[in-house]
Amino acid sequence: MCATCGCGDTSHSHNHTHSHDHSHGHNPSHANVVDVERDILHENNLLAQRNRGYSDAKNILALNLVSSPGSGKTTLLERTLTDLKKEIKFYVIEGDQQTSNDADRIHATGTKVTQINTGKGCHLDAHMILHAVQGIKPEEDSVMFIENVGNLVCPAMFDLGEKERVVVMSVTEGEDKPLKYCDMFHTSTVCVINKIDLLPYVPFNLQKAKEYALQVNPKLEIIEVSCTSGEGLDKWYSWLKAKIPATVS
Repeated sequence: MCATCGCGDTSHSHNHTHSHDHSHGHNPSHANVVDVERDILHENNLLAQRNRGYSDAKNILALNLVSSPGSGKTTLLERTLTDLKKEIKFYVIEGDQQTSNDADRIHATGTKVTQINTGKGCHLDAHMILHAVQGIKPEEDSVMFIENVGNLVCPAMFDLGEKERVVVMSVTEGEDKPLKYCDMFHTSTVCVINKIDLLPYVPFNLQKAKEYALQVNPKLEIIEVSCTSGEGLDKWYSWLKAKIPATVS
């Protein structure tokens, strides 16, 4: 069960078989759940503002990378860190339910990284990031990537204190992802469409995907890339560099 948003609550995993001859009164516990959720999000937002203030004070560009599992977030990070490490000081916070596999991959690029395992939790939150930042101690004038847990639902609710939210989708997913998970696309600044080298081999309508994304968020920037061939990565790097504060180098 997710400890905060409750999306993994298994209390209703079984089927209920009963008649509906009785009346349905309002369950007061429902109001309590709503109040608790509101309190959790309020507390999270306060901590997110604290994280954001810390990053702003130290001139750190914090980016929250979100996607469904398998979209290629980690591979995009690997390419970015490898190609730009001579120009930019990077730090990475890795979020996964289990293992340090992705953190190990990032460490292999020579980048300082810390791992957060959420267990049954389905997303990172601002409190986790607060402690991770205290541990990783990013230097001033740097870029800090936060790779969120692979999930397009719950991470959309939780502000981590990032400067920008980057949503990654791949051509191996349905082009209607932006419509199905509109909150995530609506709250993101840029959408990276990954694995475009596979377009000739999969039934993915790239134009429709972009139309759907812009339907949800007309201000969304869209960048098409292949981390395998390198196609489009120059546009991603240009976007990243344009977001970096002037003194970061």
